[in-house]
Amino acid sequence: MADSRDITYSASGRTSTGYLADGSGGNMVPGVLVLHEGNGLTANTRSKCDALAAMGYVAFAVDMFAGSEGEPMAVLGQLIQDQPEWRARLCAGLDALRAQPHVDAGKLAAIGFCFGGSSAIELARTGADLKAVVGFHSGLGQGVPADSKNIKGSVLVCIGEADPLIPKEQRDAFLANMAEHNIDCQMLLLTGVEHSFTNKDAASIGMAGLKYDARAERRSWAAMKDLFDEVF
Repeated sequence: MADSRDITYSASGRTSTGYLADGSGGNMVPGVLVLHEGNGLTANTRSKCDALAAMGYVAFAVDMFAGSEGEPMAVLGQLIQDQPEWRARLCAGLDALRAQPHVDAGKLAAIGFCFGGSSAIELARTGADLKAVVGFHSGLGQGVPADSKNIKGSVLVCIGEADPLIPKEQRDAFLANMAEHNIDCQMLLLTGVEHSFTNKDAASIGMAGLKYDARAERRSWAAMKDLFDEVF
């Protein structure tokens, strides 16, 4: 059974709380950083950590909004505009994961959902030593594309073809950026699927274009598992 609990860590001089799910069984195993959607560190994010722990990983979900005042979406916008702070919070979360006693520091990955997917990509652009980066319905137009040259690991993005927040032009530009910098990247494009397809509570958020899709969630999670099996 996984050891699951909240832990505190330091991020940009602030004390933050994240959720740790340790499925290592006392062995040295890969660590996976889990980055939340725009509504913050929720039960949905925690459930993804639990699922990763059930696979035998140590998963750590950070709270990207800790210490910031205002509504989550407003804080999200501020972070995207403040690239140094955005990256500092991401690197602090990765450091906290790396410090866990059962994490193999040579086998790290980052996954994220929506804003969290954008964040995982941006963390990789810092040159962080990640074997894999996986984004689920992640925005592809944020961050600094020129810094993709620093990405060390493999990239997987799972996107709904009918997602109004991630249009074809953004998808094409992202793939062109990955190709320009010779990044090992794959895009799983799911026809008829909208935004937030991994979130069972997507409809309750009250935004058009957000819809849970069980088949898309299953297929994208399986693609992540395949990538992890390859790189770990």
